[in-house]
Amino acid sequence: MHTFPAAFWAISPLLFELKKKKKSESTPAFSARASLSGATAGPVPATQGHPQPRFPGVCAEVQRELRGGGDGHRQRWRQQCRAGAGRGGHTAGGRGSARPRCGPGHRQELRGPTSLGTEPVGHGSRPVTAPGPPRDRPGTAPAPPRHRPGTAPAPPSVSGCAAGPGRSCSGRAPAVPPLSPRGPAVAMDFSRFLSDEFEVKGWVNAAFRAVQQEAPGKVDAHAATLVMKLQLFIQEVNNAVEETSHQALQNMPRVLREVEVLKQEATFLKEQMILVKEDIKKFEEDTAQSMQVLVEIDRVKSRMQLAAESLQEADKWSTLSADIEETLKTQDVSLISAKLTSMQSSLAMLVDTPDYSEKCVHLEALKNRLEAMASPQIVAAFNSQSVDQAKMFVKVFTEIDRMPQLLAYYYKCHKVQLVAVWQELCQSDLSLDRQLTELYDTLLGTWHAQLQWAAQVFKNPHEIVTVLLIQTLGALVPSIPVCLSTAMERTGQDTKLNQLLELHDATVHFAKGLEVAMLPNLKEQNLVKVMELVEAVYGPYKPYQLEYGDLEEENLLIQISAVPLEHWEVIDCVQELNHSVNKLFILAAGAIDNCVKLTDGLGVCGLLKALKALFSKYTSDFTNTLQSIRKKCKLDDVLADSLFQEDWTAFQNSVRIISICGELLHQCGDFEQQLANRILSTAGKYLSDSYSPCSFSGFQDTSSAEKKSSIKNPWQEYNYLLRENPSEYASLMETLYTLKEKGTSNHNLLSSSRAALSRLNQLSHHLAFDSVFLRIKQQLLLVPRMEGWSSGGIGETLTDDLPNFSLTPLEYISNIGQYIMSLPLHLEPFVTQEDSALELALHAGKLPYPPEQGDELPELDNVADYWLGSIARATMQTYCEVILQIPQLTPHSTKQLATDIDYLINVMDALGLQPSRMLQNIVTLLKAKPEEFRQAAKSLPRRMAAGIAAMRGLEG
Repeated sequence: MHTFPAAFWAISPLLFELKKKKKSESTPAFSARASLSGATAGPVPATQGHPQPRFPGVCAEVQRELRGGGDGHRQRWRQQCRAGAGRGGHTAGGRGSARPRCGPGHRQELRGPTSLGTEPVGHGSRPVTAPGPPRDRPGTAPAPPRHRPGTAPAPPSVSGCAAGPGRSCSGRAPAVPPLSPRGPAVAMDFSRFLSDEFEVKGWVNAAFRAVQQEAPGKVDAHAATLVMKLQLFIQEVNNAVEETSHQALQNMPRVLREVEVLKQEATFLKEQMILVKEDIKKFEEDTAQSMQVLVEIDRVKSRMQLAAESLQEADKWSTLSADIEETLKTQDVSLISAKLTSMQSSLAMLVDTPDYSEKCVHLEALKNRLEAMASPQIVAAFNSQSVDQAKMFVKVFTEIDRMPQLLAYYYKCHKVQLVAVWQELCQSDLSLDRQLTELYDTLLGTWHAQLQWAAQVFKNPHEIVTVLLIQTLGALVPSIPVCLSTAMERTGQDTKLNQLLELHDATVHFAKGLEVAMLPNLKEQNLVKVMELVEAVYGPYKPYQLEYGDLEEENLLIQISAVPLEHWEVIDCVQELNHSVNKLFILAAGAIDNCVKLTDGLGVCGLLKALKALFSKYTSDFTNTLQSIRKKCKLDDVLADSLFQEDWTAFQNSVRIISICGELLHQCGDFEQQLANRILSTAGKYLSDSYSPCSFSGFQDTSSAEKKSSIKNPWQEYNYLLRENPSEYASLMETLYTLKEKGTSNHNLLSSSRAALSRLNQLSHHLAFDSVFLRIKQQLLLVPRMEGWSSGGIGETLTDDLPNFSLTPLEYISNIGQYIMSLPLHLEPFVTQEDSALELALHAGKLPYPPEQGDELPELDNVADYWLGSIARATMQTYCEVILQIPQLTPHSTKQLATDIDYLINVMDALGLQPSRMLQNIVTLLKAKPEEFRQAAKSLPRRMAAGIAAMRGLEG
């Protein structure tokens, strides 16, 4: 906060008082902002009475005299204002204007910044700045500072007037030292005094900040000016509050009198309303009986008028009946129609007469005569497409209530022409699909032409032309169902479905054309008739649509049977198996297309059945081919031949077959996903959003509600399955619901087919395994029949103390070891070949001789190691089995056999494989000395120990 002289602190109490006065002032006539320029005293209160006048440029004493002197004083003052210019007294106002002098010593000198804000609204609001130094004209006295009209003069204590508070105008008080004429103008916003958050310190700092920056030495003068102007403003506020209170007190008696008058008038009005209400009630009581009599009289009048009209109509009937014969002789259809219409109106009034029925019969006979008379003209009008004649007959038959009969003539005329066109087509040499195409083109052209003509004649042309097509399709001879049946009987089994699809395509093309023609005016159509037309168009195919599953299954089985899988050579079989994969899924994809084309997705259940039959047939033929390959490779016939020949051809072919099985599994998964998406996108429109599989009627209720809420397109809502086979339709809804809830990626549409393909993959793995293990098995089966085990040889004559390293493995085990050591080279494609199908099949298949429980399974991370381990375990297990079949072992042959087993164990160690426990137990028993055998056999299986002891000739 800035530091100011002591004179400045007089402002603070003035500010608090001003804020208090402003808040106590409640009249809306005050402006929120005020301006004090020179002698500006604030806004003038706007009251209902006449405010006290102010006299700018006049001291306070003169103003009091003028205010109290009445009109005479004011008039004299105005005259002095007009004559005051040039008299040497002090003047105020604009340039060239003079005001009355205040008297000697009343000259006011106001210099420096005098503006505290802007003038109030309605008094020329604008900022007021300090006047410049006075400029004297030549020959004139210097003019004192001028005051604006409508503003109060500055108080005497500050402006220099000698008349201070309690003093006369003759005295002079010392004036406040003037500020610099070039001092800044300070704007004051008095609306801040009304704020609840007004703070004196902040307001004072804001008022003096600009002055202190520009003229630091003028702070005291500026403070004195502010004090003076705040005092003026407080005085004006006090005056305004006093005047407002005075006016309110003066107006209060008048307001009370007006309120009292208004209250008396309201009481009088209430009394008058009560009197009027009583008068109305009395009038109703007095005239109730009279009104009832008037009502009865009016009822009698109405009945008499009705009776009079009836008598007139009865008399009219008699007259018309007598004249009708003469009218009929004129052959004028319009005149006869008018007579019959009049007779019909008369007859409506004679319902209660005894001979009413006879008159009705007579009138119908007359209408029949008119119709028979006009029938040739009607037929001629419809055949010639005469609009005027047709309109005339429409009017006539509408008047006599015979419009259905006229429409019958219309239908018959055009129906005969269209049926004749169909018969000509049937007698031609065109195929049935071409005949149907020509017929449908004619019907579509008739639709457009007749709709344009009927719109000029009939009120409901769309319905009439729709009925024309319905009757035409039903009147065709021979009918379309008969033609379809004949065509199916003449077609072979392998092309029956294709022929049906071609015929159905022609019908669908016609239906699409009608749908496009009807769709813009669907709201004007009779949807019931449109649905009948849809039934008439698609109805001939309904029996074949219901049998679609059987037709598709028969077609697929015929097609897949034509795919050869069996050949003389194994390589050709493998090649055909590879080609058959694409053919299989092409047939399956074609079946989906056939289902959509013929049934629009409603035959999904039949499609799934046909696909299962297709995959079942294919897996059966594939299995038979694998069995044939096994026979050709002689995998089931183990030759008792000691010759060992390595042949990896069968294994390589088996690996290719495994890759084919992987491709089958891969494409089956993709096809099943495609099938689910296609089913949901095509047949999903039949599934209601609120369908629940627990309630069969759920979708029916929802569909009826949807039909009420919006207009459905009958061409898209055709559903033959719902009415003809509800159980199959319920199964379809359940399938669609499952696909929608679980998603198309989580489904079991072809689970049985996938299982069958997995079994094929398993058979292919066994084929490959047997093709590798065959050579090993041939060598191992020779072990029990070898003569060297029980007969004494050269080795038997040598001393038994020779070390074991002098023995070498026999040829059979050497062949096996070398064969196993070469396996990694042939299993290398499992690791290096980037074949996703082969990888999928290898991971999905399982090999025989799995690892024993408790063994480490590092080979499971690598397919080649997994295969190598399986073959090694098969070798060791088979070797153990054939060892136990040896009848007798000599001490030398026992050592030889142990040497062979050690060689095989070393081979396994070289390949990183663990020898089996059984083989380790056998070699332990073979190496045990006779005297230590029993001790060594204690921890081993008893049956094995007994067999080895028997072979070695040791007592158990």
